[in-house]
Amino acid sequence: MHDLYNPMGTEPQTQAGVTEMAVATEPRAFLVIHIDQEGGSRVVDLPDGVDVTFGRSRGATINLDHEKVSRMHAKVRRTGDVIEIEDLGSRNGTRVNGEKIEGTLRLAHGDEISVGPIAAIVGVSSALRRPPAVADVATGEQRLAAEVDRAVRYHRPVTVALIRVASDAVVDSIAATLRPMDLLAEDAGDDYLVILPELGRNDGAAAIQRALDFARATNTQASAATVLCPDDGTTVDTLMSQLRAGLRTGRAPRTEPTAPGSPVVHDPAMQRVYTLVERIADTSMTVLLLGETGVGKEIVCEAIHRRSSRRDRPLIKLNCAALPETLLESELFGHERGAFTGADRRKIGFFEAADGGTLFLDEIGDMPLALQAKLLRVLERKVITRVGGTTEVATDARLIAATHRDLDADVRAGRFRQDLLFRIGGFTIAIPPLRDRPAEIVPLAEHFARATAAEQGRQPPRFTDDAREALTAYAWPGNVRELRNAIERALVLSSDVIAASDLPERLHDMSRQVRPIARSSDVRGHLAEVERAAIVAALEADNNNQTRAARRLGLSRRALIYKMEKYGLKPPPNQGDRES
Repeated sequence: MHDLYNPMGTEPQTQAGVTEMAVATEPRAFLVIHIDQEGGSRVVDLPDGVDVTFGRSRGATINLDHEKVSRMHAKVRRTGDVIEIEDLGSRNGTRVNGEKIEGTLRLAHGDEISVGPIAAIVGVSSALRRPPAVADVATGEQRLAAEVDRAVRYHRPVTVALIRVASDAVVDSIAATLRPMDLLAEDAGDDYLVILPELGRNDGAAAIQRALDFARATNTQASAATVLCPDDGTTVDTLMSQLRAGLRTGRAPRTEPTAPGSPVVHDPAMQRVYTLVERIADTSMTVLLLGETGVGKEIVCEAIHRRSSRRDRPLIKLNCAALPETLLESELFGHERGAFTGADRRKIGFFEAADGGTLFLDEIGDMPLALQAKLLRVLERKVITRVGGTTEVATDARLIAATHRDLDADVRAGRFRQDLLFRIGGFTIAIPPLRDRPAEIVPLAEHFARATAAEQGRQPPRFTDDAREALTAYAWPGNVRELRNAIERALVLSSDVIAASDLPERLHDMSRQVRPIARSSDVRGHLAEVERAAIVAALEADNNNQTRAARRLGLSRRALIYKMEKYGLKPPPNQGDRES
């Protein structure tokens, strides 16, 4: 990988041929090909007027004998500066950026083509159309969301960084050293987002360090923080929160930071949640935490652990969505020396490390079925067997699991074991989304502002009335995690006061759409308006794709359609929304 791309190396021209000198001489378009589970990658050029085909046929340009790939599956054709893809009537379909295509679709730099286990990233350089050297905030957010989704889905690495540098000339020079598939985008103030697909931790950190060295060689002060997806996080807000904390402290934490002290609890629904926490904290029951991504399931887990008799023993956390099955099994149960290639010593797993304490398994709904059966045996027998071993090791770790998925629906679909659901759901706590507890939005925002300001050694800023209005009018589809990320970004832009203009643009849009509710308004009408606003925000975030918007809201597509009809929200005409 490193030899193929030579990321941000000392030579002025990368392997992809992107330099200022190359702009006027040799236009180039290409695909970067990855095949799931095979590792590595290769570059396939897109010559002008030549078809590049995918399929099982030996005559295909990109040939793969796989059950999900048709004989002649799809073709990509470049005509001048126009690149198009066409599905050739394949059985399983062709997807671009996760969406199934019909007929011919025009492609752009950075688009991802999926054909069975094949992922192909479109690259455009030189005289062909390409994005500006430094993209805007919205483009950076959209690209990061797509790369995080790809990293989680295919377990492919992507290094993400925030670079703080005050010189525009240095920023432009750094952008010129990036590969065609990389992205440099504005974030806030002097901070810039860098996305480096397919670079692991070491190569990604080295690439960012070379950028910093380049800046410092011009006597420009620069700093950076880096994280790796999916290892350090599987959502955009998680990664960005870590990066901003990294810029503040000089290093990016390997686990998601949590707010110190007691949780901010103002809403009756959350008060009921913490009443349940008090009731079951000092028991040995397994606990299942349900709620949308970013609602604070990890904070509730920490509260249970702190209130239990296990508080002096370890609390170990593992995200099941961040690791492939073989690695996840080794992390959970450990392995013996020689159990597999690279296992040069015995490793203690998370169950053993959490002995006497608490093991938190986040996103347990994404655990593979084969591993679910092994987890069930461990929970029933209280013993584990390391990978490659035969000796049973006793464990006394209390399990707290969490998921944003509908596990009952997954059981019916055969994706989750019913007996495991019964076992982990000894006590289930549903955590409401932030839009259903609007009384907590401003207090939480003030809490995050105080915590971040304290880390920076500055006075906590105050919020203007228009900022408070924008905060309460927005539906927060990313929940508490999105709110924290927005406040941390606002502190970069503000001094002593946070105004609405310091908040992300999407909040301004919602504040114009949703009318503030007077205190005398009917509570039921208030909740209905908040729910309607949440649906509108989710649909806009997913380009009116009902399936993905429903997933974002934690609903079935049928339930979403019912609510859209209830609130008079009509889909745009000819809006394709089928996902197989």
